[in-house]
Order: sequence, then C-alpha cells, then structure tokens
Amino acid sequence: MSSRLTSDFWVSAYLTRLRLVEIPVFVTRKGDKTAGSVLVKLNTLDGQAKAFQRQFDLMSGEREWVVLAEGHEIDVDASLNKQAGFDPDIWVLEVEDRDGRHLLDDPSLA
Repeated sequence: MSSRLTSDFWVSAYLTRLRLVEIPVFVTRKGDKTAGSVLVKLNTLDGQAKAFQRQFDLMSGEREWVVLAEGHEIDVDASLNKQAGFDPDIWVLEVEDRDGRHLLDDPSLA
C-alpha cells in the first residue's frame, strides 16, 4: 500500500525540480494543501498550450499524467477555469518553456 504525498508537498517538490533546470513555473491557483488535485499548464510561449491532469490507470494501477486540453492558450485557460468552477480545491501551475519541457514524465516526481 503506497502513501500519497500531500498536494502542497508535491507542488513544492515539482517547483524546485523545474527551477533547478531553469524552467520557469508559477502557481496561478493555490488549492487545498492536503488533497487538492493538481493541473499543470504548459505554455510554449507561441500562443499554444497544454493542460495536464493526473488520472488513475486501471490497467497498471499507477497514476499517470494525461492531456486535459491543448490548443490555443486562451482555450486551454478556459478549460482550466471551467475545472476550477467544478472543483475549488484544485491547484493550477503554469510552466513556461518554448521547448515544451514540463518534467511530468520524470520518475523522481511520481
């Protein structure tokens, strides 16, 4: 049985990891410290963006990052705002990287 990290602990570790490799990241919405879901917006600074959310994979039993929305940044922002309307406890983090790096696939952040 695995224990889950609190949301604020995971966010803190993620922010630190990105800053160590000089990828700008901002907390644009602070959610519930213990159990708030975390959404990550990747802004490629060209008018395009992607938003990622974690979901449970029934086949592997693991949690994985999947794309929630992608396309024009304004449309991705609208999707994130809609999610915040459903769930006031969510966190939204914005990563800014022209090369599309977000490190969500880094196993050290699992």
